Amino acid sequence: MADAFDLVVIGSGPGGYVAAIRAGQLGLKTAIVEREALGGVCLNWGCIPTKALLKSGEVYEQLGHLGDYGLAAEGRSYDFAKVVERSRKVAKQLSAGVAFLMKKNKIEVVDGTARLQAATPAPRVVVELKAGGARTLTARSVILATGARARVIPAVGLAADGDRVWTYREAMVPRAAPQSLLVVGSGAIGIEFASFYRALGAEVTVLEALPRILPVEDEEISAAAHKAFEKRGLKFHVGAKVTGLTKTRTGVAITFEADGKAETLEAERAIVAVGIDGNVEGLGLEDLGVKIDRGHVVVDSDGATNVAGLYAIGDVVGPPWLAHKASHEGVACVEHIAGFAGAHIAAPIPGCTYSTPQVASVGLTEAQAKEKGLQVKVGRFPFRANGKAIAAGETEGLVKTVFDGATGALVGAHMIGGEVTEMIQGFALAMTLEATEQEIMATVFPHPTMSEAMHEAALDAFGRVLHI
Repeated sequence: MADAFDLVVIGSGPGGYVAAIRAGQLGLKTAIVEREALGGVCLNWGCIPTKALLKSGEVYEQLGHLGDYGLAAEGRSYDFAKVVERSRKVAKQLSAGVAFLMKKNKIEVVDGTARLQAATPAPRVVVELKAGGARTLTARSVILATGARARVIPAVGLAADGDRVWTYREAMVPRAAPQSLLVVGSGAIGIEFASFYRALGAEVTVLEALPRILPVEDEEISAAAHKAFEKRGLKFHVGAKVTGLTKTRTGVAITFEADGKAETLEAERAIVAVGIDGNVEGLGLEDLGVKIDRGHVVVDSDGATNVAGLYAIGDVVGPPWLAHKASHEGVACVEHIAGFAGAHIAAPIPGCTYSTPQVASVGLTEAQAKEKGLQVKVGRFPFRANGKAIAAGETEGLVKTVFDGATGALVGAHMIGGEVTEMIQGFALAMTLEATEQEIMATVFPHPTMSEAMHEAALDAFGRVLHI
């Protein structure tokens, strides 16, 4: 006998559990299936615990610069086991918080692994329970929120072995911090781990196949980041095609080609950060005929797949593969299921890299705006000219704005510097509200704050900058 629901959500990451909460708010009888831990990869093995690690690294690194602030302390050191333990405690606390939210919103949590079977009006969900046995769930709608995993390339040795070669998961809980590290891939994940281990004193080298690091960012910001990271001691090889990773007596060796030359680098450990693959296997999607493109489920603007009653959100579908995008997709998808018209996302989605310095952006890069044929107006303001940044010793970086000169619309914003991940939402809000340069220039920014650089960058785009 099957248990009947209005909605079954498979996966409890930031897309899945938020979708379930919204369904509960709308009065839908909802179940959520989770095979590991509530909160998914983001909360347990991604977004949250990595930020805890990065904060530890940031504080430790700052202790080495106390003299810059007229301070002194003796015996700077770290206990790596305790650094890791703190990050795990943070994840555990938040996972417990998700469990509370499920209970509060009357969502039934089913611990186990789900598989879909053909049925009407939506596929039937058969769950192999962690506790043993199986359970069948039926619903009017099913949402896939199964997320993704780190991409590996076994053919050239780019696959985790649990010891010397890591993906993000192993990089969060090693027994000890390596003294030397090779990072393959310079997207947000690769750069964040490179930044963390460098903060603890490791010799870190990053290899990137494309011509520049952080390749999805604006080219100018990418160049500024490269320069800032090198100042911290990070090393880079761009345009580097990895041809092999092998184990040595003491660690690993990576061979790669760059500028037509073959080179080899050695280190104690390596991190593979070359992208993600959607978790589409073992769900019965092939039997249902669900359309999959390059390892990700194909959906329309409402999250609907080509199979009636089946939806998908988050990292298992298309880019950008970001937790906050998954959450908004979850809400929009549930509201569509509940009968709300036009609930899909239209707002720009910001992206953040929590390195030192931080990088954040939203909307079009300067190059993308020009490709679209816009009458581009660009503004810039460096943090070295911002009073709060100077007082805080955070003068590295800048704010860059991209406007459409014909309409005055802000179409993109790009930032590098201290705590810019906390500021990018200001530009995201402006773009969502379709603000023009007039509204942004008329906004009163508090003084002294680093956010004043946002105001000045907008002023600069139209020849009205005040403090440079």
